[in-house]
Parts: sequence; C-alpha cells; structure tokens
Amino acid sequence: MEVTEENLATLANYLQQTLNPDTNIRRPAEKFLESVEINQNYAVLLLHLIDKDTVDITIRVAAAIVFKNYIKRNWPIEEDGVDRIHASDRATIKSLIVTLMLKSPEAIQRQFSDAVSIIGKCDFPEKWPSLIPEMVDKFNTGDFHVINGVLRTAHSLFKRYRYEFKSQKLWEEIKHVLDNFAKPLTDLFMATIYLTTEHADNPQALRVIYGSLVLICKVFYSLNYQELPEFFEDNMPTWMPQLLNLLQVKVPCLENDGDDDNPGVMEQLRTEVCECAALYALKYEEEFAPHAPAFVTAVWTVLLATGPQPKYDALVSNALTFLAKVAEKNCYKNLFEDPATLSSICEKVVIPNMEFRESDMELFEDNPEEYVRRDIEGSDVDTRRRAACDLVKTLAQRYEDKMMHIFGQYVQLMISKYVELGAGAWRGKDAALYLVTSLAARGSTQAAGVTRASPLVDLAQFAAAHVLPELQRPDVTELPVLKADAMKYIMTFRSLLPKDLISAALPLLIEHIGGKGVVCTYGACAVEKLIAGRMVTRDALQPHAAGLLAKLFNALGQQLDPADHNEYVMKAILRTLACLQESSLSYLGDALPKLAHMLSVVAKNPCKPHFNHYLFETLSLAVSIVTKANPNAISAFEDALFPIFQEILQNDIQEFMPYVFQMLSLFLEMRGCRGGAGGAGDDAYSALLPCVVAPALWERAANVRPLVRLLCAFVATRADLVLASGRLNAMLGVFQKLIASKTNDHEGFYLIQTMLYKFGNDVMSQYTKQIITLLFQRLSSSKTTKYLRGLIAFLGFYAAHFGADNLIDVIDSVQPGMFSMYLERVLIPELQRVSGALERKAAAVGCIKLLCDSQHFRQGALAPLWPRLLEALIMLFELPPDESTLLDDHFIEVDDAPGYQAQYAQLICAKGADSDPLASIGEPKRYLAQSLGALSLAAPGLVPPRVAALGDQHRAALLAYLSAASVQLC
Repeated sequence: MEVTEENLATLANYLQQTLNPDTNIRRPAEKFLESVEINQNYAVLLLHLIDKDTVDITIRVAAAIVFKNYIKRNWPIEEDGVDRIHASDRATIKSLIVTLMLKSPEAIQRQFSDAVSIIGKCDFPEKWPSLIPEMVDKFNTGDFHVINGVLRTAHSLFKRYRYEFKSQKLWEEIKHVLDNFAKPLTDLFMATIYLTTEHADNPQALRVIYGSLVLICKVFYSLNYQELPEFFEDNMPTWMPQLLNLLQVKVPCLENDGDDDNPGVMEQLRTEVCECAALYALKYEEEFAPHAPAFVTAVWTVLLATGPQPKYDALVSNALTFLAKVAEKNCYKNLFEDPATLSSICEKVVIPNMEFRESDMELFEDNPEEYVRRDIEGSDVDTRRRAACDLVKTLAQRYEDKMMHIFGQYVQLMISKYVELGAGAWRGKDAALYLVTSLAARGSTQAAGVTRASPLVDLAQFAAAHVLPELQRPDVTELPVLKADAMKYIMTFRSLLPKDLISAALPLLIEHIGGKGVVCTYGACAVEKLIAGRMVTRDALQPHAAGLLAKLFNALGQQLDPADHNEYVMKAILRTLACLQESSLSYLGDALPKLAHMLSVVAKNPCKPHFNHYLFETLSLAVSIVTKANPNAISAFEDALFPIFQEILQNDIQEFMPYVFQMLSLFLEMRGCRGGAGGAGDDAYSALLPCVVAPALWERAANVRPLVRLLCAFVATRADLVLASGRLNAMLGVFQKLIASKTNDHEGFYLIQTMLYKFGNDVMSQYTKQIITLLFQRLSSSKTTKYLRGLIAFLGFYAAHFGADNLIDVIDSVQPGMFSMYLERVLIPELQRVSGALERKAAAVGCIKLLCDSQHFRQGALAPLWPRLLEALIMLFELPPDESTLLDDHFIEVDDAPGYQAQYAQLICAKGADSDPLASIGEPKRYLAQSLGALSLAAPGLVPPRVAALGDQHRAALLAYLSAASVQLC
C-alpha cells in the first residue's frame, strides 16, 4: 500500500463508514480494514491521514483509535507467533509517532500516548533508545500543549513500574529512565512552579500550568515506586517543600473549577500530592521523617476544608490513606496517641466520611451492580468510606483501648439516636455498623471473611442486638441500606459468629433474596459464602433448599436482559447444588430447562463473564449429579444442549467456545465410562470431529487446552470413529503444532500419550519414528524446563507400555547412538526436575523398565551407565523436585497476548478424572525392588556387583527398598 492521495482518500472513506450506525455499512468497512492491516505501509498510511489538517477531525480521531488498536493487536509478537508488522513499518512508526503525537489535538494525542506505551513496553529501551532523549528535548519548547503530551506519554509509559515485579531487567530500564529523565523532570517541575506565580492573574494559563503539575506528580510517583532513586533522595529538599506548598496553596480563580461531581485541576493536584506523600510515608519513612509532621498538618487542614461533594472523593480518599500510612509507623506515634487527637479524628474526619451520602443512595438505587462491586468486591479502594475504614483499622490496631473507648462512645450515640428517632436516623446506624466492622476486624481471608477480631468487641452480642432485628422486619424493602449492612456484617464475621446465630440468620437471608437490587444480591451472596465456608452444612441447608432455589431462580427470571444478569445469584445456585449433591435431584427437573434457556439467552449477548462461567459450572454440575444417579440421562442433556452448543460454534461466540468444548468432553467421557447411548449425541459427535481438528480453532490460545481434552475424549471413547473418518493424520498434525510451542508442548505430550495408549502399537507403530524425531528436534532447538519434564515423563510412559528395548531401538533408528546421548545428557542429569505425581511415576517406571527389562543395559553398550541411572532414580525417590530453571525458559504473561482473546477458564465441575495409565503398577519404590529381584533371578550374579558400585547413600536407600519388599538379590 503506497502512501498516495488516492489511498489516503480510500482509507478515509472506509473510516467514515466505520462511524455509521447502520451495521450493514459499518461491519463491511471494519472487515475491510481488518483484512488490509497486514499489508506493508498500512500503519504508515494511517499516520499520514491523521497528520492531514484538511481531513475532518472525526475521521482523524477514528484513524488514531484504529491505529492504537492495530498496535495493541500486532506490535507484541506472541510466543510461537509470526510478526504481522513489516520491519520497515516498525522503524517508520517509531521515527514519526512522538513528533506527530505532540503536534496533534488532545483527542488524538491521548490515543498516540497509549500506542507509545504499548510499543515502549515491547521495545523500550533496547530497541528504542532514542525515545527518552526525544521526549526530553520537547521540554525546551515552552509549549505546554507539547510538554503535557510528553508528560502524558511518560505517565503512560512509566506507570507499569507501580505494579511490575522486581527484576534485573526492570532495574536496568528504570535506571536508564532516571539517568535521562529525572533531572529534566525536576527542572521542569521547578520551572512550572515559577510560572504559577508569573501567571497568577491568568486563569486560563493557570489551568494549563497546574494541569502540567498534575502530570509531573503522576510521573514522579511512578519513578519513585520501586525504590527511592538516589537522584530524588538527593533532591528531596527541592521536591518536598514544593509538594507541601501545592497542598496548601490557594488559587481563588481555580477553586470553583469544575462542577460538584467532577474534580477540578486543584483537586486533582492535591490528590496526586497526597498519593506521593503516602508512598514516601509508607516506603521511605526514614528519609521522609523530617517532612512528615508538616504534611500531616497540611493534609489534616485539607480534610477539614473539603465538603461532601463527589468531586472531592479521590482527594479525601488519598488524604485519609496518607494518614493511615503515617499512623502505621512507630516513629510517628506521637502524632496520634493523644486521646484528644483520636477523638477529633473520629468526629471531624472518620464519621463524616463514613456517612451515607446522596450520591451513595443514587448508586444504591440506580446502579446496584456498581454499588455491590465497590462494597463486596473491594473495588471501593479509592472511596472515602474505604479509606476511612483503613484509617480506623490502623489506629485500632495501634491504640486499641483508646480507640474502642472513644469510637465506641460515638457508636453508642449513633445507635441510641436511631433507637430514639427510628427510620429518620438510619444514616447514623449505617455509619455505626460500618465503624464497628472497621474497629473489630484484625485479620481476614477471602474464603472465611474476618478470622481475627478485637477481644474488646462482642460480635455475637452486637449481632443479636443490632443486626438480626434489621433482617427480622417483615418487609424486605424497608430501610434497604440497613438490611444490606446487616447482611454484610454476617458475611464479614461469618467464621466468628456462633452456629445458633448463623442458623437463625439463614432463613432471614433467604427471604431477602426476594428483595430487589442490592438487597437481593446481598442475600444471595451471604447464603453462598455461608455454604462455601461450611458454616451451613448439607443437613442444615436441606430444610430450606426448596425455598432457597425457588427464590434464586425467581430472581434470575426477573433479569430478562443479559446485561442485568446477577452473577451472585448464579453463584449461589451453583453453591447450593454443590452442597446438596444428590439431594438436589428432586429440584433439577424444574431447574434444568431454566438453565438451558438462560444459556440460549446469554449466547446471544455474552456480556457478563462471571455470570456465564457460573452458568456453565452449574450446568456441568447438574450433568454430573443426574448422570451419576441415571447414566442414561446423558442423552437428555445432549438433546437439550447440543442445539445451543451448535449455535455457539456456528456463530463463533469466542467467549463460550472453551466452555462448550469442556462440556462436550464431559459428555463423551461419561458416555465412554457409563455406556450411555442414543440421543442427539452419536450423529453430532461424528459431525463435530472434523471441526475439532480444523486449524482455525487452534489459533486461539483459549481453545487449545479444552480442544486437546476433547480430542483425547474422542480417542478414548470413539477410537473407531477417529480411525474410520481418517482424522488420525490431522490429530498428528495437531500434535506437531503443539509440541513445537513452548506454551503448549505439555498439551502435545498429553495428546500423543493418549493416542499411543488408546490406539496401541498396531495403529501407531508406523508413526512412532516420526513422533520421536519431532520430539528430539524440539529438544535440540529449544530446551526448556517444562519440555524436559514432559519428555522424560513421556518416554518413561513409552518404555512402560511398549518396552524398554523398543524405546531404545526407535530412538536409535532416528540417529545411531542417540539414546545413549539422551541418557547421559538428559535423563540422568535432569530426572530430578520432573514434578507432578503421575509424571514422576511415569519417569520412575520408565527408568525401572530400562534397568531391569532392557537387554541393552544387561550386556550392551549401555551397561556401564546402569549404576548412574539407578542412582538418579534413587535421588528422584529421595529428594524433592529440582525447581531451578534453564536459560531457555520463557514465561508468557497474559499481557503479552496481542489484542483481545477470551481467556481459557477451566470448569471445575466439568473436570475429568485424572487417569493413571500406569495404574496397574503399584508404588514405584516397591516396583523397583520387585523388578530387581526378578532380574537377579533371571541373570544370577549380574545385579549385586552393580549395586556395590553405587554410592553409600544410594546403596543404603536401595537396601531399604529391598528390605521393605522382602526381596533378596542373588
């Protein structure tokens, strides 16, 4: 694709069509752009179009978005993947993008900034050393549109330092950045501070200048996150007083900047300064100590001056977080231990920021899903309430007696007011419940909730007096916030509350599933967590099962739009059925049609990943429960679900395909082991097999594992069908692709082992040499720890099933003497790396077969290696696996996968049983002793001198095995 006016016009036309609301126009245009993006110069053409001022801005922005998504999909090269961007295009993009970004309008600049970040993650600094100098050079322009573009890009590029694990590569990159960026950033910071006074009377200029300071603080935070850089430590006298001043400075013309909901530039700046101060207080307390008291005073002043408006939420949250981080440290103890200070914190800061506001009520009523996500899942990490809660927890752990006395008085006051005034004072009780939870909690786990609490709070007495009464109100819609609070209290302290209180609460919780919005969700979530934590047993649940399932399915039935589906309700159904097991059979007849219908609905709009996962889990569990009682019922499930599965596969619903493959595997495996027959299954499976080996399906990473399992299920239960359909060669082709992949080679071993095990030597012998050749080619080209483990275990399995000499002969047929090289360079030195019970057993049994059954080892060229192999085997038995890694190891990160890909998620309820192909062989140590005994009888005088050649420790261990098995060598 040449960069010509004609091509630019064509590209602009297709981009215009992608903005059309008519899908008949939009989709073909999108498909066309996807089809040409692999052409050379495509990305360069996009950049030239974006740079043309004569083109409509909406088309230029659309082009920038398309460009960013193109970079996101194609710039990272996936493991075992191909580079979809021409080398010359990569170079051109990197040479143009920074300059183009900085001269573009802000809407385009933001897209380019993200693209630079993606490219930088892959190429910076090794393949893009000019990036930082090029960016720093722009600081000298004095143009704040350009400077802010650089800062925005720097923030996008460096913010991953906040969450990446420490590594030598990361240190080297950060050092490169600091060497080239820290001083220019500091100089820019001071110059920008100076400009705030020079333009003090120009609101428009100040908004831009303070906006730059916001971005500078973001970059400063990222560069300081991993460790305190020497440069910034030396320049703390420059940075800290100025950051403190930015917390305190008054800029009247910007104070009312923005509305009540959205923070203005000054709120954003103070928020960032508080975050930087909290980082230093937490991680660099010794260096920060001289500055801490002044920051505490300034932050306290900020907190007292901010109102309840949502625009201050992030600022208040970060300010409270800073106080909590300071309060954690012993060296700041004197700042908080005075009872008057604690009382002031409670009255003026904690309670006001824990109170339920109008914006909270709007969220509670209008967007219950988001409210629940914040409150239950903890995504409220940046909210006032959560930050106030964290401050209270920190103070309560350090000054427990004082806190309980002072804060307890406020709790009693708020509850007394509620008792006196009733519903009108519900906000006070809401804050009291939240405060008690914060004060009492000491340690928690996700599975059990709070596991340690303050001994100064009687959780059971408080629950009986103030929590259960809210749930006992007959109207489940009355005071819904307090009902949600009460259910959250039971969820939070579920592992510490007495059984009789849990038993009393269970029917009340079930009743509230009949409520609406948040109340329904909390009821379902509370029941699910009580069952999951085994606070409610099967016997305790059974009397309530009918009512519980009726409420849950009724709640599902009210959610007609997939976007409204409630994952907590679906999870509660799954947990209930899992607890009841066969006791749920009487309810499943009514439930299954509803679940199948639900699947057909969500297949048209799979917008709730967690809900969808729990739905597939529930269906898988139902299949297992019903077919366990009645194996022939599998046909009914196939009749009900196959049409939906067929629709999912035909419509290429990527999110659901891994689930469908797992459930199909489950059906096949159940038919194979239980002998079920008939129904839609037989013909459908025959039609499915050609699709399963089609290359297109295997291109998606999420499909690989479930497809391998499905192929193995076909091999195990439909071997005749595989052979009769002529798909064996296609399966071998899949094996070849898998074994060449560092990511999926273990799946290749699983597939070929199943094929050899199920088809046998009669079918597979003609392919064995080629299989072994492929395995050793991969060993030669890319030797990873994972591959070594898989290879040793697989060849052990082969020797166990088809004979030790057979294995040696087939390997040597590839290249004379190859087995000897494998033995000396791989098997003996690397045997200890094998991990996993079945894999270690296969490796061990393979070694035993070589030692005791092979003629090559009795008197052939391999005989001198017999003692060394036996020593390696004894070390496998006696020592834990060697967890060290090899130089060729490469671990794939999720973020390395270009573009969107549905991630593989295993269905626990559809998981097949781990089958041991060596189940007929008992415990390997005993098997070694017995095999040596048999060899000793068959070849008298052969074994004792070889055993004598072992090292002392190895010989002692072997004699212990022989003694335990009552075997004597002769």
